[in-house]
Amino acid sequence: MHTGSPPARASLTVLALVAAVFALVIGGAGTAFAHAGLSGSDPADGAVLKAAPKQVTLTFTESVGFSEDSVRVLSPDNERVNPRPAQHADGKDNTGRVELSDDLPQGTYTVAWRVVSADGHPISGAFVFSVGKPSGTAAVVPTGSLDDTAVGRLYGFFRYTAYSGLALLVGAAAFVLVCWPTAGADRPVRRLLAAGWVTLALSTVVLLLLRGPYETGGQPASAFDLSQMGRTVTGRPGGALIVRLVLLAAAAVLLRRPAALQGARVRWAGAVLALGLAFTWAAAEHAAAGIQVPLAVPAAVLHLLAMGVWLGGLITLVVLLRSRGPGSPVVPASAVGRFSTLAFTAVAVLVGTGVYQSWRQVGSWEALSTTSFGRTLIVKIAAVVLVLWVASFSRRWTARLVHAAPPAAETLTVPVPEPAPEPAPEPVKVAQTVGGPASPVPTDPPGDVRPEPPGAGRPEPPGAGRPEPPGAETDGYRRSLRRTVAVEAALSAVVLAITTLLTGTQPSRAAGERISAAAAQQPQVKVVMVPFDMGTANHQGTVQITLAPGRVGENTVEAVVFTADGGLATVRELRLSLTQDELDIGPIDARLKDQKGYWAAYDLRLPMPGEWTMNVTVRTTEIDQVTVRETVRITSSSP
Repeated sequence: MHTGSPPARASLTVLALVAAVFALVIGGAGTAFAHAGLSGSDPADGAVLKAAPKQVTLTFTESVGFSEDSVRVLSPDNERVNPRPAQHADGKDNTGRVELSDDLPQGTYTVAWRVVSADGHPISGAFVFSVGKPSGTAAVVPTGSLDDTAVGRLYGFFRYTAYSGLALLVGAAAFVLVCWPTAGADRPVRRLLAAGWVTLALSTVVLLLLRGPYETGGQPASAFDLSQMGRTVTGRPGGALIVRLVLLAAAAVLLRRPAALQGARVRWAGAVLALGLAFTWAAAEHAAAGIQVPLAVPAAVLHLLAMGVWLGGLITLVVLLRSRGPGSPVVPASAVGRFSTLAFTAVAVLVGTGVYQSWRQVGSWEALSTTSFGRTLIVKIAAVVLVLWVASFSRRWTARLVHAAPPAAETLTVPVPEPAPEPAPEPVKVAQTVGGPASPVPTDPPGDVRPEPPGAGRPEPPGAGRPEPPGAETDGYRRSLRRTVAVEAALSAVVLAITTLLTGTQPSRAAGERISAAAAQQPQVKVVMVPFDMGTANHQGTVQITLAPGRVGENTVEAVVFTADGGLATVRELRLSLTQDELDIGPIDARLKDQKGYWAAYDLRLPMPGEWTMNVTVRTTEIDQVTVRETVRITSSSP
């Protein structure tokens, strides 16, 4: 089947590769995690208050941004009871507060929140508190991952598209400016530069439109809401997207004449534009939040540019090496050698900045295996090692090609010599006839050899006006290099996809800080030993009950039964209920379930701090059971 010219086939191959990686990204987009967390609230989750509060305060692990609907306090009848939007409180960027209506009736209230973390990713959650006593509630809050929505998936798709466009634009431009300046006049390179610019520009416009509904949880149709767009452009992520479009407009001026991409001034202008484009990512994502931000932002910029130079340059080299047919450019061995050096430098920068970013975002060796970010990072490291292994073969073929290439192969074209000057007219003899006029008679050269036309007899330079066909040896090296570079580019695109997934995953250090902030406020567990005695042999022992975290709100309960001599015991049934006698709350059934060796429940909600009575029923046979009691103090979860 006819598939078009070789450059077109190369472009289709690249597009197919990108489409395959898109599928990888979209397939795993549902596992994205939050980048900040709620570390405390007042009232606390599950608290039962004697009097209605005047306000609700939320504290997060890092600075967050609020919109009109960022915090909604809903009554038991699902009516909003905070008349004004949330504002930052106490001069802290990580604390928000909303005022409540007066004279709130008794019942359970739901606080639903959705904010934008410092790295530009939205996070959401909900908790409840009660006034007077708990009650049923008609409030409904969204559940599930934010990236499982239509807007979330679209935003993730075009975020990867933007990364791909940046890599293609920066890599192709670097190849022209550093490795082969005259390549800017070739059609395949012009197509790559245009494809990179268009991809990055269109994806940036779409991201700007989707930013509003992405932050607020709206529908795709709300992307064209002008008031929402106004709030988007005033925020840091929206402002970064606007700056990116301005820089792309400036880059379009240079790209109008790709053949003119030569000279020191053009190189400096291209470097400034590339730095600016990379900064629009670094200033609005992971590097902008957490520790060492002044060092993290430049490191992220260098990491992005090195990625673009390497991956985009590889794609450019693949397209040029696959270009065959009349008029197709032959990549000089010297250009391949220069790109090999450039790619090696880019990989060194990638490794250096990547190690720093990994340390900054992971924080510990343990987090590599216990957090989603750490496990994804391990996959990325493995993929990078595989790419470097393939790249070693590319460097080997490059070295052989440079060594074996003849001098004629080092240039793209061979100049055509100037035409020889016209020879002077041959002298003529004048024949005089008797009684007649003189008539010119041509004189033949000696040996009866007639003069040749101008330029005749001169051998035409090999490859005049066209590159000299490579020898069999260099041709074989080029084929091998073409194969290894194509594999290297494919694996590098996979690395780019994994990097995109990492940008949507909560850094391990942030996750650890969130857990530590919550753990620092309250004890982690409460352990209570409850002895029991049924009055007969082999029916005595102790029940060890562990409450985690042992405070107001949701708790995990685990119970283990021991015999009188300290061994593990098996019982027919174990029940646990809790009552709060002072407030006449309970009994609340823990609903313990047999876990084959211990009994557990993972959703016990305790609404009030104070001293609670634990009622433990142990049944060892069909007729033998006993109920024993013990007290435990439940603490408040408020900061």
